[in-house]
Amino acid sequence: MTAMDELSLAFGALADPTRRDILTRLSRGPITVGALAANYAMSRPAISQHLAVLESAGLVARTVSAQWREVSVREKGLDEVSEWIARQRADWTERFDFMEERIREKRREQQRSEK
Repeated sequence: MTAMDELSLAFGALADPTRRDILTRLSRGPITVGALAANYAMSRPAISQHLAVLESAGLVARTVSAQWREVSVREKGLDEVSEWIARQRADWTERFDFMEERIREKRREQQRSEK
């Protein structure tokens, strides 16, 4: 899978408000699936489906220890999303800075021609 495909999966997973809320809760530390599901007015299988989407996008990891199934944030997945956003922000900032400088140049030229 290419990096762009992985980003598409990540952004698709992040598009859902419940999944974003799950990630927010997991940012406080790993939690069992049961404890996580207790925070939502939906069935445990529905939470498991949300977790499956997050897991396939590389944003969370599930581990099994005895009868406990624990979920945690997979920082590498979030880092890749953050890095992509940072690159886009830097590109747009550079473009806006260039455009702002061109506008200033045009205004200075216009002011000179009006004198």
